[in-house]
Amino acid sequence: MGYMLLYESMLPSVLFARDKWLRPGGLILPSHATLFMAPITNSERYEGSVDFWSDVYGINMSALVPLAKKFTSEEPSIEIIGGENVLSWPFVVKHIDCYTFKAEELKSITTKYKVSSMMLAPIHGFGLWFEVEFNGPSNPSDNSPSDLNPLDVIHKKRRRGSDDAVLLSTAPEDEPTHWHQTILYFPDPIEVKQDQIIEGSVTVSQSEENPRFLNIELHCSTGGQTLVKDYAMR
Repeated sequence: MGYMLLYESMLPSVLFARDKWLRPGGLILPSHATLFMAPITNSERYEGSVDFWSDVYGINMSALVPLAKKFTSEEPSIEIIGGENVLSWPFVVKHIDCYTFKAEELKSITTKYKVSSMMLAPIHGFGLWFEVEFNGPSNPSDNSPSDLNPLDVIHKKRRRGSDDAVLLSTAPEDEPTHWHQTILYFPDPIEVKQDQIIEGSVTVSQSEENPRFLNIELHCSTGGQTLVKDYAMR
């Protein structure tokens, strides 16, 4: 498992081994994975990497601010955020059942989203994290497709985890792991009010340059503002 679950594209190797060697009744661990995403706010990080240049120990270096914005939002950032940084309930980007998933499905994943901000705050970007489950093959009634309500998915997996499954979560509200969270920062923050709708789509695709790399295309609209941003995860 790489950063945001899919980085380095290691899953196809596991699927190859599954198709070639897994016997009936054999186990794949982890068995299921869910990639989540949500808008985040992080004023401290933005001030430290962008606003900082407006006054560097009394020296005005604001000419570097456009360059700082470019570098801050050019590539996904791997860092730890807390639950207090998350602006809405997360939505599901992709749910993966390792017993049935096909490698071709990884080439391009697109998900539309529509969430509501839980507070008055600037959106500085989006955060991604994942949760994996150590269990046997799912029953048809146990599947958690990405079109389910995200809250239902989370509650369902938590309930299962308390009974018959072991869960590993990299969510901001859980104990930090070496995967941290993956953050897609905006060049400029977008102010939102409580209960304001944030909607758009995200596409995660394998790079043609190197299948272990990822390209991410993010569309975000809220309050009459629209942002379209590409990120390269190298």
